[in-house]
Amino acid sequence: MPTPDPRVDAYIANAAAFAQPILREIRQRVHDGCAQAEEAIKWGMPAFLYQGKLLCGMAAFKAHATLGFWQRDGAAGNDEAMGQYGRLCTLKDLPGKREFASQLRQSMQRIDSGTKAPRRAPRAALPMPPAFALALDAAPAAKEHFQAFAPGYQRDYLEWIGDAKRDSTRNQRIEQSIAWLSDGKHRNWKHEKH
Repeated sequence: MPTPDPRVDAYIANAAAFAQPILREIRQRVHDGCAQAEEAIKWGMPAFLYQGKLLCGMAAFKAHATLGFWQRDGAAGNDEAMGQYGRLCTLKDLPGKREFASQLRQSMQRIDSGTKAPRRAPRAALPMPPAFALALDAAPAAKEHFQAFAPGYQRDYLEWIGDAKRDSTRNQRIEQSIAWLSDGKHRNWKHEKH
């Protein structure tokens, strides 16, 4: 196994207690299946490289962890969370060792052959909540920033507002969104590195 990256050690140590064994298991499985895998931090999360190419990555959040293979078939996946295996809350949520090893081998073969993984079809656009549209019309700077954002950043706002169960919550989120958008901030700006 190549020298462990101390940044990955620190990431795992700082993860929530439930996530630490999941992240350690993923790390061990990657190194068991790919002796040449190098560790790195990409987008603030642990990643594994093979021949300098991104093989897979993992992340931990407040209530779940994720695992994602980058060199995979576009058809396979779970849109419930960032990785294709959905929200991982316990070791039992990880794919079986054989499935994991198979996915790892397939990803390595794709890198070896130079074949690019097929792109997933883009997700359908979310509807604009009418109250949000009215608020954007009343705040030209916010509207300009929103329209200039990539579809994923727009989707972050639309999902957050659309997921509100109560009108009062939805209205608070719209008000907060307009304030952030007026400053040109993405929905998750607090978590971005500046």
